[in-house]
Amino acid sequence: MGTGASRNSDGGSHAGEEREESLDQAGGQLYVSLKMENYKKKGDLIPHVYGSVPLVGSWDSSKALSMERESTSMWELSFVVPPNHETLDFKFLLKPKHGYTPCIVEEGPNRQLIGGTLQGDARLALFKLDNEEVLEYRVLIKADRVSPFDLAASWRAYQDNLRPSTVRGIPDVSIDAVPETGRENGSSASLELDLEHYVVPAPSTSANSGLVYAANLAENPRSLTFSGGCCDRTATIKEMEVVIPDSSKVYSGSGMVESKSVGTFSPLQKQDSHRGLFVDRGVGSPRMVKSSSSTAFSFDLKLDSQNKNSMPAAAGAVAAAAIADQMLGPKEDRHLALVLVGLPVRGKTFTAVKLTRYLRWLGHDTKHFNVGKYRRLKHGTNQSADFFRADNPEGMEARNEVAALAMDDMIAWMQEGGQVGIFDATNSSRSRRNMLMKMAEGKCKIIFLETICNDERIIERNIRLKIQQSPDYAEEPDYEAGLRDFRIRLANYEKVYEPVDEGSYIKMIDMASGHGGQIQVNNISGYLPGRIVFFLVNTHLTPRPILLTRHGESRDNVRGRIGGDSVLSDTGEIYMKKLANFVEKRLKNERTASIWTSTLQRTILTASPIVGFPKIQWRALDEINAGVCDGMTYEEIKKNMPEEYESRKKDKLRYRYPRGESYLDVIQRLEPVIIELERQRAPVVVISHQAVLRALYAYFADRPLKEIPHIEVPLHTIIEIQMGVTGVQEKRYKLMD
Repeated sequence: MGTGASRNSDGGSHAGEEREESLDQAGGQLYVSLKMENYKKKGDLIPHVYGSVPLVGSWDSSKALSMERESTSMWELSFVVPPNHETLDFKFLLKPKHGYTPCIVEEGPNRQLIGGTLQGDARLALFKLDNEEVLEYRVLIKADRVSPFDLAASWRAYQDNLRPSTVRGIPDVSIDAVPETGRENGSSASLELDLEHYVVPAPSTSANSGLVYAANLAENPRSLTFSGGCCDRTATIKEMEVVIPDSSKVYSGSGMVESKSVGTFSPLQKQDSHRGLFVDRGVGSPRMVKSSSSTAFSFDLKLDSQNKNSMPAAAGAVAAAAIADQMLGPKEDRHLALVLVGLPVRGKTFTAVKLTRYLRWLGHDTKHFNVGKYRRLKHGTNQSADFFRADNPEGMEARNEVAALAMDDMIAWMQEGGQVGIFDATNSSRSRRNMLMKMAEGKCKIIFLETICNDERIIERNIRLKIQQSPDYAEEPDYEAGLRDFRIRLANYEKVYEPVDEGSYIKMIDMASGHGGQIQVNNISGYLPGRIVFFLVNTHLTPRPILLTRHGESRDNVRGRIGGDSVLSDTGEIYMKKLANFVEKRLKNERTASIWTSTLQRTILTASPIVGFPKIQWRALDEINAGVCDGMTYEEIKKNMPEEYESRKKDKLRYRYPRGESYLDVIQRLEPVIIELERQRAPVVVISHQAVLRALYAYFADRPLKEIPHIEVPLHTIIEIQMGVTGVQEKRYKLMD
């Protein structure tokens, strides 16, 4: 990664050939258009496509996908393919319009589409009729790589090319670009103008982090005793003595290569601009060991016996790649310390909180250690700006002492099984960073994460928020006096600030402005650091609401059946109209908002009366796959499959329906949705299903994975998540009983 070419927010200067190459290697999704042109028209035979996942899901001709007529002789089918399913096996067949006679499958072997390229020279599809007559169809393939963000941002430009599919499970993302022209008479009267009338209290366990000073949500010192909550001012420190390493020498520990080769990336470029961003070791294949007493396989990891949480809770590729990192690297690489660097009010704590939430949601054991919190608990909250002078030896010693204590706590936690520690402090001098690297030597891998902001408007806003929210000024009755003191403190830091140019680092430059910015990386490799960089590239501070709601009540809800693809009940249709009216009123000034649904008809129907916004269908938002239990009631499962019923009851998080999914599988497929939600600068309305919304809500509310299957997401209720500089706040609206 350190050898990547420099790119900045004006789009870079690469030649077209290299851009095409990066398109092929980029993330995102493949938009494929299959076309067939017939030379001879034969009765009412309609071309269809059938094949393997994700095109259809089974080689069942009865579930074949109908191609749409584009002209008198041309038929077309478009769909979007995720990166992990870019190899498709399929065939064409002809099916009578009314299904009175058997279908006719094309001659020859299965077709294979790899990365958007049709293998072999199969430009003709041949169909042999009963009378030995042969029909010829010319096959045309077009493939382009797009991201869901691009689809949402330019939906009108795509309206002539993309059509919403009427078949369940075709696209991972499709778009409804045809605006509704009318609405059923009288529906607007079903919701009062006062939206607050529908507000209901959120569950008491929800995390409204926007109402709490973010640093106070960080870890507490291990040697604390409390007489109250985590922020109690009567808390005392016991045994605060800690050895502070000599930081006068420049540390050059193993693995800390002072490479000057830096890659720069802009979040405004498309994902195809990130070629060379990740230097992965690859996904490992742990040796499989079969127990003599069981048919189940287990992993023989042979990792450090003291590492209790070596296997992350997440599933699939996330866990496999994380295990590969642990197995293929030195011992200290199994633990990652993200050490924040930057002047005050540059967004360090905000970034630390977001990263902690994201990594925990993916299943990586992560904790946030805030040195300011340690300092306040050790030395009180009434320290003046003089305490932060570089020429104040007592202040410097006290600040280094609490930094070393926090680092000791973080390393001790890692040695007990923790995976990612986020060390939140200014760390603005080389001597402080050298001290931390010396403490981490042989114990954890350090990556410095530096936040830089040159926008005076943002800095001024953050200064005022600091005075209003920080416990450092809670006892200062004079706001202007607090403001003057903090400006002096900031000047003290600026005098001695030394930007990071040593070791492994990530620099976020002007990422908070909303006008681009840069990400610089140096000496970064591995699965998890790559995921962290990708997340940071896609995150920003623009305030906007995200509305989460389940579909209206379906007929299967009434019958108590899980899964399925039923239509709405009468009650669900009422909610459908109320929701449309709510969205119209709540987002009346947000013309750039978008509506996201699953590909199941109960969510599409729920969204149908909403007008004026693009509607994007995500297959990733489909309800948890119940496998062989799809369409059954829980009572039927208990009666007919008692072992499955009990297994699910014991561990709903990890339980996987036979031929279906677990909650961890759902989290895995929702990661692209989370990234897109973080990238959006306009409001988004997500209409989905209970299991999916539980997982999404857990991300924003920072709820533990084990709680996800039990989170309350009732029908006919809207959960509004407000994203902004002060954190995440929640409000709930209940439109119907």
